[in-house]
Amino acid sequence: MSRTLWTGDDGVLRTIDQTALPFERRELALRTVDDCDRAIREMQVRGAPLIGAVGAYGLALALRVDASDGALRRAAERLAAARPTAVNLRWALDRVRERVAAAEPGLRAALAWDEAGRICDEDVACNASIGEQGARLLRALAEQRSVLAGVAGADALALNLLTHCNAGRIATVDHGTALAPIYLLHAEGVPVHVWVDETRPRNQGASLTAWELGQHGVPHTLIADNAGGHLMQHGLVDLVITGSDRVTRNGDVANKIGTYLKALAARDNQVPMYVALPSSTFDFALRDGVANIPIEERDAAEVRCMSGKTAGGTLESVQICPDDTPARNWGFDVTPARLVTKLICERGLCDASEAGILALFPEQR
Repeated sequence: MSRTLWTGDDGVLRTIDQTALPFERRELALRTVDDCDRAIREMQVRGAPLIGAVGAYGLALALRVDASDGALRRAAERLAAARPTAVNLRWALDRVRERVAAAEPGLRAALAWDEAGRICDEDVACNASIGEQGARLLRALAEQRSVLAGVAGADALALNLLTHCNAGRIATVDHGTALAPIYLLHAEGVPVHVWVDETRPRNQGASLTAWELGQHGVPHTLIADNAGGHLMQHGLVDLVITGSDRVTRNGDVANKIGTYLKALAARDNQVPMYVALPSSTFDFALRDGVANIPIEERDAAEVRCMSGKTAGGTLESVQICPDDTPARNWGFDVTPARLVTKLICERGLCDASEAGILALFPEQR
């Protein structure tokens, strides 16, 4: 499959408009920094790695118009503010700024474009490695299930995974993070089944994860967000696996709102909780996720309304509460490190602790 962010024959940067999924696969042209900023803010592109890549290209496009120091700073600050929780965005913008800082203005746009391309290439390689690292873990768990089934005289049972939000291919430039190992296992013929949280209020699980898994032929079942704990109590979940938008130095995990509740239910039912992420999602400057990670609060209309397809096939948005009901809409929550079994990144698996993370990233000591 092609990448989720590419340059067409006309030289225009293009991506998939995720707000049109799952009912339409619509391409989105990103010709200016305004286009990139709007795509990030309005969640036409989402997923921390993909947001970072689009932000990097947005800065390059801004420099084509004005390559002065002031314009560089303003464009970077504007793009960084588009989605404040995902650290990959600022990380990518900082990389581009560092690449062009000492260059003559006339060279900056080309250098920035090249750096954005490097960020994309690295994301693809990184996520492929995450898939391999995670697949080893899941493969071992699946083999244990197969052995137990053999002892009981039953057919091999599918490994049941629960996800929250979307951490698949379209959340990255390619492969995905939390879904990458699932795709590998399925391709190998290992029985696997995914419980897909709907992920209110934007329903990324229902609209994006379910769409992706269907495209790959992976068996899956959509569930209400509140059903996860019930499934765990009845032994129907072997492990929880999610992506992340930011992980602190000590292993606290910021992810889509509701992840914390899944982690609590998992701990209460002795279900392992894994988080898959590229190294660009680590924020080594922070130690306390609850106190220090900025949590984006989005438009309350996302909570008060829902969008979907009617029986007649038209797409509509409907209000689900009384006209005068106020609402709040936090986009993310923080799962404390103590609730995370392991982190999975391109360098391997590690404990969600400062010691565990630094064992994989000794250069950050």
